[in-house]
Amino acid sequence: MSNRKYVIIVPDGAADRPLEIFNGKTILEAALKPNIDSLSKNGILGLCNTVPSSLQPGSDVAMMAVLGYDPVKYYSGRAPIEAVAQGINVSSDDWIFRTNLITITDDKMADHSAGHISSEEGKIFIDELNLKFGNDMVKFYPGVGYRHLMIIKGFDFSDIVTSPPHDMIGKNISEILPEGKNASFLIDLINKSKMLFADHPINKQRINLSENVANSIWFWGQGRKINMEPFEKKYGLKGAAITAVDLVKGLAKLIEFDFIKVKGATGYFDTDYKAKGLAAVKAIDNYDIVLVHIEAPDEAGHAGEAQIKKKTIEDIDEFIVGPVMQKLQKYGNWRLLVMPDHPTSVITRGHSGEPIPFTFSGNDIKNFSNLTYGESNAAKTGVIFNNGYELMETFLNSYEL
Repeated sequence: MSNRKYVIIVPDGAADRPLEIFNGKTILEAALKPNIDSLSKNGILGLCNTVPSSLQPGSDVAMMAVLGYDPVKYYSGRAPIEAVAQGINVSSDDWIFRTNLITITDDKMADHSAGHISSEEGKIFIDELNLKFGNDMVKFYPGVGYRHLMIIKGFDFSDIVTSPPHDMIGKNISEILPEGKNASFLIDLINKSKMLFADHPINKQRINLSENVANSIWFWGQGRKINMEPFEKKYGLKGAAITAVDLVKGLAKLIEFDFIKVKGATGYFDTDYKAKGLAAVKAIDNYDIVLVHIEAPDEAGHAGEAQIKKKTIEDIDEFIVGPVMQKLQKYGNWRLLVMPDHPTSVITRGHSGEPIPFTFSGNDIKNFSNLTYGESNAAKTGVIFNNGYELMETFLNSYEL
């Protein structure tokens, strides 16, 4: 098996619902994606349930399944994974919270990303939170863009319930605040951040530029320290990951994948698809398995932008899937898997947990689907993995389904 080259390409959140503007097709079905369609026609196509019913749909849970790990066994929250990505040392008693910079308008969740605020601007807000409210028990850590962390010592948040802000667009803030033991502590920090950020010079600048302001923080994705079995020990392969988001970077570090940083990879629509594709092609020479994660379709889904989401999929097909397919075929012994982690609907602008379409092919795959890639065709095949993490073993080893 070690002589075979493997690549997994994840267009995050690419799965969706049928849309009238595409004559009842989903965005995946409407997109011009000749390379992925060729992979599907000449390979295996099916459905994969990446989100167990007991967990909330999100990349933290779903990407574990994509990588071949049972989320029910390993998952402890999103924030602990991102803490690993940032190299933050935490103790087993610490609670880690994802801390978004958000925009609240008319007491409603207007934007989970504060207009996709830059990392430089975001750090200024986080530094000011630390200056005002940081102490021996509470510390904030700046991350990428709007995505930051808070670590708390000395509190019990074991029954706390929080809401992912990207799934709460348009909801009244009062209805989605944290609930449970010590929730009042979190709510107090949220309210203090509103006062701290009011009339902030950066927000005044953003208003002048017609950009959404960062007028509050939002806590979610909480959990405690996480440990996972190394991928090489579990599956016998040395791997690397290409991604622009801390969540996937953190998962990669947890399973001891090398992280390949790509200049121009932003985690947004404007990411450098070509640079990611070139980095993946180069990595194939040095690793048994390469993961390429692209956040752009998910962000387009959260923005409710169907045409932009369609374009992100087409760019992934042209600049990442195409070059990777060409490179793999030079090796002769190869497998390539394309699958979103979860659906992100441009209608609801949130995640959902229904099964996603996957397709993989390789030089030894004979049981062709003869179908283009998409949700409807995947359902026709009758191939389904109800436990999404089990797909990895099949992708790596099985010849037929």
